Amino acid sequence: MNALVHMRETASPAALGAKAWALASAQRAGLPVPEGFVLTPAACAGDGTLDASVHAALATALRALCPHGESVAVRSSAIDEDGAQLSFAGQLESHLFVPHAQVAVRAQDVWRSASAAHVHAYRSQHGRAASGIPPAVLVQRMIDADVAGVAFSADPVSGRQGLAVIAAVRGVGAGLVSGDRDADSLHVARDGRVVRRDSVGATACLSDAQAAEIAALARRCARYFGRPQDIEWAIAGGQLWLLQSRPITSLARLPDPDGELAIWDSSNIAESYGGVTTPLTFSFIRRCYEHAYRALGRLGGVPEQTIRDNDDAYRRMLGFVRGRVYYNLLSWYRLLALTPGFRHNRQFLDEMLGVRDRTDSATLARLQSAASVATLRTRLVLLRQALKIVVYFLGAERINRRFRRRLDAALAPPPTALEEMRADELAAHYRALEQQLLGRWDAPLVNDFFAMIFHGLLRRLVARWLEPGDAGLENHLLSGDSGVISVEPVRRMREMAQAAALVPGLAELLRTASTDAALERLAQVPHLRQAYQAYLERFAERCPEELKLESVPLDQDPLPLLRAIGHLAAAAPRPGVRSERSLRQAAEARVLERLRARPLRRAVFTWVLRTARARVRERENLRFERTRLFGRVRNIVLELGKRLHALGLLDAPRGVFYLELEELLGFVDGSATCTDLRGLSALRRTALDRQRSCDAPPRRFETRGIGQIEIGLSAAPHPAAIDTGEQRRGTGCCPGVVRGRARIVTSAEGARLLPGEILVAERTDPGWVMLFASAAGLVVERGSLLSHAAIVAREMALPTVVGLADACRWLRDGDLLELDGAAGCVRRLEVAACA
Repeated sequence: MNALVHMRETASPAALGAKAWALASAQRAGLPVPEGFVLTPAACAGDGTLDASVHAALATALRALCPHGESVAVRSSAIDEDGAQLSFAGQLESHLFVPHAQVAVRAQDVWRSASAAHVHAYRSQHGRAASGIPPAVLVQRMIDADVAGVAFSADPVSGRQGLAVIAAVRGVGAGLVSGDRDADSLHVARDGRVVRRDSVGATACLSDAQAAEIAALARRCARYFGRPQDIEWAIAGGQLWLLQSRPITSLARLPDPDGELAIWDSSNIAESYGGVTTPLTFSFIRRCYEHAYRALGRLGGVPEQTIRDNDDAYRRMLGFVRGRVYYNLLSWYRLLALTPGFRHNRQFLDEMLGVRDRTDSATLARLQSAASVATLRTRLVLLRQALKIVVYFLGAERINRRFRRRLDAALAPPPTALEEMRADELAAHYRALEQQLLGRWDAPLVNDFFAMIFHGLLRRLVARWLEPGDAGLENHLLSGDSGVISVEPVRRMREMAQAAALVPGLAELLRTASTDAALERLAQVPHLRQAYQAYLERFAERCPEELKLESVPLDQDPLPLLRAIGHLAAAAPRPGVRSERSLRQAAEARVLERLRARPLRRAVFTWVLRTARARVRERENLRFERTRLFGRVRNIVLELGKRLHALGLLDAPRGVFYLELEELLGFVDGSATCTDLRGLSALRRTALDRQRSCDAPPRRFETRGIGQIEIGLSAAPHPAAIDTGEQRRGTGCCPGVVRGRARIVTSAEGARLLPGEILVAERTDPGWVMLFASAAGLVVERGSLLSHAAIVAREMALPTVVGLADACRWLRDGDLLELDGAAGCVRRLEVAACA
């Protein structure tokens, strides 16, 4: 390594140090950097003095740089100074207006400053060990500035990338950098306009034209170095000089307020995709949502060009943050704005999705404004959409029947069993399912739309036409519907439990024995075995987290079902709750009494109620049809995993769940860009295992710009409906007041409830009905009035409160609770004794 290197020579960062290397690079790129040279670490003797052999070369270089004896600037340039993570600002010494005779002494001061206690403390604070290599020393022609300062190509405080920030003082900028002098502050937009100016003196240091020139220099540096830059600059005799350029370290985790806003909410989707979800499941459901809602737009009369114009909204309905699935709410609102009545429908959508926190009015106003412009331009299109909605409403039952026939045909056993298919046949079978169903998922979507509308109307009519004390009466009115398929598993389990209770010792065996032992004993009771087999044939896919492809269905692991039957057989019947029908009849009687004198209102209310019941019932029943499809897809991809494992391409068949769907199918058809499936699967598994051990993101948060790296992740505040102290409120879903001990359950797998306990969970899904059957009451952090937990709880007359934020942190096992399912209130009467 040469001891002295001129800046225009090509040298490594190790020789020049970070600061000098950056300035030398900028100078070669044509940026206005003062001339200079660098004393490399090789110029430093072991005792921190200038090596004797370098004195002559130093004198020669100084004469060439400043032939008239002008003073120079002597500055540090350590290898890790001015880096992307750490700046080392002010840690090492720099000296200005240095005469030639003092340059060697000042260079030695720089080298010795690297060993100062505060530098060691700075390194230690940031986890950096001492480098053991002295810093390079940058010697440049001194710029005797008229005005100088610093500039940022992006605002380091607000994070706005489009706003340059300048600080300026008269004379050289040393006092500004050290903090000893106040400075004028200017904000300059991308077009060069000074949008804000704060001056400390009577006369401004810079004109608007000079500020625009400095901002342009900072942005030029940012473009050259490929990241936002913090520069030092000086103006002397009208010439602008660049004295330093380094990355802005504070922007690393700072959102740009001008970046695209994304609002992420998992309120209701966590019911189906709670916790960490595998890439295969996310890539599949993202594809499902995109295909299905494009098809819904076409069914609703949205013009094809409008669908293409909103392509990004269809592709971004869901997000995947830290391994968790979120709704991208603004995409949902954008698509809803394509339909008539956006303002009212948006409120109904929030209720259906379980969104508790309202999106700010300014954001919604922009969407509404766009929707209004569209309405003015395309009144005929919207009229056609409205007419189509009426047609679909009138033909809803026919659409549902036709959909079920199509689904039955698509899910009929294939001519060749999945277990016998080749990998390419399995991929072709999946593609056929996608073609037959994903683009024609009309019935569930149309039904969900009307369920959203009529459930919202019912709530409003209850609130407006009945007494204020009847708010929430819609829960009573919607209960007791025997046609909800999700109640059938509970009914069957109770019947099996009653039969098991009559066989001595069987209940205890089902509760405690291994799967093999329980099944062996069950086989000795013919009528019970027959009922058990019938259950699996009908509901094998209705397992915990049933919509996650990686979940294990009951026919592969029946232990949760066996345990549930055993616990029910050993438990006494759940007392103290009125039947579903009686709740419904009592509510109907109250409505009749209050609307007796208003026949028109009574007729309208009866029609809305009847429609809401039908659409909510079908919403739950059609969810079961979705479970059937997901079960078939699960079996296809697992068989593909087996084929790839047999070929040595995956460590285990279930490694397939850590691939994305297109990666898996693309590997089969030859279009995949990565063929190291084993490495890809292992990498994703490691990443998701790490995500499981980390705190989950908030239920709702916002990002700006790059949402995937969670820049500026900010949690929304908890809704005001939550009380403090020993009583809290959520959303009441099923009436009834019960008292019992809390049982906090984080996973349905292996969980058990004692008689009279109240189940407390972050979320539930259809597979949790095995626990519902034993619970005296239900408290869930997530969910809405139209979530699965709410619908099934109403049918089971299980007092339930959903949307009770932080319930699992507020409560603990054994707390004595009083749950009011009508008021949505949970009171803690007694804190459990510490174990």
